[in-house]
Amino acid sequence: MSEVPPTRMNQQIFKGKLKAAQGGHKLLKKKADALKVKFRDYAKMIAETKSNMSTDASAAYFSLTQAEYAAGNFKQKLAADGSMTARVRVGAGVDNVAGVKLPVFTKYETGAAADNQSLGLVGGGKKIQQVREKFTVLLDMLLKLASLQTSFMTLDEALKVTNRRVNALENVTIPRIEGVLGYIGRELDELEREDFTRLKLVQGKKEVAEKELEKLKKEGKGPATGKENEEDITAQFDANDDADVVF
Repeated sequence: MSEVPPTRMNQQIFKGKLKAAQGGHKLLKKKADALKVKFRDYAKMIAETKSNMSTDASAAYFSLTQAEYAAGNFKQKLAADGSMTARVRVGAGVDNVAGVKLPVFTKYETGAAADNQSLGLVGGGKKIQQVREKFTVLLDMLLKLASLQTSFMTLDEALKVTNRRVNALENVTIPRIEGVLGYIGRELDELEREDFTRLKLVQGKKEVAEKELEKLKKEGKGPATGKENEEDITAQFDANDDADVVF
């Protein structure tokens, strides 16, 4: 604070800084509250998704076991078929929450036809179709869980950064600016008191001098007035007293 000159200009500058810091603190506080609400929502959705996914995973793998029992070991046939193409792909999007970009994974169909439609014609075709359906549901749940957990971690980091900024403004920046303003205010008040005291002293001395002058005038010892100087000072001189000057 001692490095800041206590002037009116600096006082106005630091008032502007204080206003900006308080406005930024208010906005960051709102952002932190919004992120906290979204953070709790994601935590709740993750718990629900994991609970549902455990059931879907059990049903999918149980249907796979049933299909293998009915159609035999058809996984080797799928692995040996090199002409297979992906019918489902995963795309990444972005969701904006209070200025924080959250990744969102989505599934989309490629439009490719299935190359293993003839699989299960000998037996177990219905069971294999059930496996497709069960694992499709499980894939949707996995994508949803991946989006939620990635967004959850991103929100957690953003919330920590926002809270650190809020705490820094609340506990460091704003008190420091308020301390500087208090120092400048005290110094300016002290300067005003010194100026006031100085003016009072000058005024007091002037009044004392005026009283002494009045007292001297009353005693006839005061300085000459203008009436005494109204006489012609040349009357006491005679022009004939001077010798003639010859050029």
